[in-house]
Amino acid sequence: MRGAGGTNGGLGLFFIGLAMMCGGVYLLLNSINVYSHFGFGARLYGIGSMGITSGMIMIPFMFGVGIIFYNARNWAGWLLAGGSLIALVFGVISSIQFTFRAMSAFDLIVILVLAVGGLGLFLRSLK
Repeated sequence: MRGAGGTNGGLGLFFIGLAMMCGGVYLLLNSINVYSHFGFGARLYGIGSMGITSGMIMIPFMFGVGIIFYNARNWAGWLLAGGSLIALVFGVISSIQFTFRAMSAFDLIVILVLAVGGLGLFLRSLK
């Protein structure tokens, strides 16, 4: 029976490595807390000492949508609405913070052994 890399054997290592790697990555991602300080008063961008908030970004968006509803062929409305949405998405993404939850050294070692050891077994089965 041909294995994962086209050679004989290696099929068991492939599935064991894949399971270990998936379990380790799951546990690693499960131990990360995600916080965001995004809101209509939160500063997204800054020009000098003046901060641009997400509420300020919604003003050109509203004008752009109004222009689009008045005349859908007007490129300025599409530029205002599209540019505002892009700025809002980048502002939300840039306001995200990632932190690890408190865990023991044993928990971290188990997670890393599962993820990296599984990757090693997985790659070994492919050669």
